[in-house]
Amino acid sequence: MTSTTTAPASSASPAKRRPPKSSGGGLGRYIIVRALLIIPTVFILVTLVFVLMRSTGDPITAKLGGQLPADQLAERIHAAGYDRPIIVQYLEYLGQIATGNFGTTLTDNRPVTEILVTYGAATLELAFYALLVAFVVGIPFGLIAAYFRDKGQDASLRVFAILCYATPVFFSGLLLKLIFSVWLGWLPVAGRASVSAQLQMELLPNKTGLYTIDAIMTGNPAVLGDVLAHAVLPAIALGLLTAGVFLRLVRTNVIGTLSTDYVDAARSRGVSEYRLVRKHAYRPALIPIITVIGLQIALLLGGAVLTETTFEWKGLGFMLSEYLQARDFVAVQGIVALLAVIVALTNFIVDIIAALIDPRVRY
Repeated sequence: MTSTTTAPASSASPAKRRPPKSSGGGLGRYIIVRALLIIPTVFILVTLVFVLMRSTGDPITAKLGGQLPADQLAERIHAAGYDRPIIVQYLEYLGQIATGNFGTTLTDNRPVTEILVTYGAATLELAFYALLVAFVVGIPFGLIAAYFRDKGQDASLRVFAILCYATPVFFSGLLLKLIFSVWLGWLPVAGRASVSAQLQMELLPNKTGLYTIDAIMTGNPAVLGDVLAHAVLPAIALGLLTAGVFLRLVRTNVIGTLSTDYVDAARSRGVSEYRLVRKHAYRPALIPIITVIGLQIALLLGGAVLTETTFEWKGLGFMLSEYLQARDFVAVQGIVALLAVIVALTNFIVDIIAALIDPRVRY
């Protein structure tokens, strides 16, 4: 009996492995999407500003109503074009903003863009100092609160955080002025600089409007010291508003990080709690801080109105309050529209930074 041998079955060819999907384009797509979202965001904000400003009537009537005869008032309204249909005015307003024209103030007949350029540097400088205070106070205190979790130090710092973001900024500003300017006499009570320092900075050929930079350009340490002394109290009053938020965020995220498996493994190897907080839990706790900076910029700009008014810090917030009292709605509309654009652009920049630090943001 002959035995037949069968040829071994040919083994199936191994399935081709698909190359791993590249994620290199993820960040690019994320940036493009976030950039495109700026347009509808700014459009909605500008539209809301226009509608709210016009809900009380036209700016001429709001400013001069009751001060002029009816025929002269109607003549001025017609000359300014405020008697046209509201949709026509709205479309013209959008066209002006697209070209960088925010109108002319009714009070002093100045282009709103000139107001924005002249006083915007002061608000930018104040916001920078306030953020610096928020970082210096909020992050270290948040780490300390997490390190002493559920102890007396933690409870005290949590109360401090609540007081920071619950106290009205004008009240804290007045309190700081009373203590450090009136009682102790350590710091100036108001303004951005003394008269002598301002005169020296005015002589600069290429002044920036940022007093700190201009003071450095003068080469006079006394001028720089004067400018920094005037900035201390406004920066603290506005910065503490955000420092309380940062403190709570850092504390919460450090405590969460300290309960993860890899920290438990390091703790079992005898790593001290201080080193765990400083080396392992510090960096992850900063990611939420970066993601909320955009929202805090909006909070700072809102608080700048009260802070600048309290300390007579002549920035956009100070001028906004002045024009509101004068019922100059053209100026108010332009300033608020610019602040809305700043907030939208700041959120875009912060989103990109957060995506670069933590890839989970964009996936």
